[in-house]
Amino acid sequence: MASIGSSTSAAAITPLPASSSRSSAAARTELSPDQQRQVAALKATDLRVRNHEQAHISAGQGVVTTGAQYTYTTGPDGVRYAVAGEVGIDTSREQKPEANIDKGQRIQSAALAPADPSPQDRRVAAVGAKLVADGQSELNAQRQQQATESSSPQARRGTAAYRSVNSGSDTDTRLSLFA
Repeated sequence: MASIGSSTSAAAITPLPASSSRSSAAARTELSPDQQRQVAALKATDLRVRNHEQAHISAGQGVVTTGAQYTYTTGPDGVRYAVAGEVGIDTSREQKPEANIDKGQRIQSAALAPADPSPQDRRVAAVGAKLVADGQSELNAQRQQQATESSSPQARRGTAAYRSVNSGSDTDTRLSLFA
């Protein structure tokens, strides 16, 4: 399983309980201008992180294994803000090549869903791309093997064979088809 997620450069949304909102409103009036800027920056980061993780979840149907898990920091107003997050993604191989192709595409879609994929998101997308490529390669090999197997009996039945017939002449040949 791999995790895709965001750091302080990516984000999402969580409503605060009503009591937190009231206490933060009261604390906001007591904060210095610098602290108010810090709170505003933390709120923006929290929103980005939560949106980022929600994009992974929304696009990751069937491959997302865990909900968003966040890393928090407490602002000068006493409120916890998400500054990083991650979502679990199943990157294991499937039995059939077609299933690997489908799963790899869904992994890529989930990993690259946010507007600003992180380096970890890109690594997980690469795992998905490899799963797609491996699945396509296996599928092509299976198809080639099936084509070879199905054409072999036909090749034996439909191939012309030349046989010399000993009729006293070295130039007499007969075309025989074996059916």
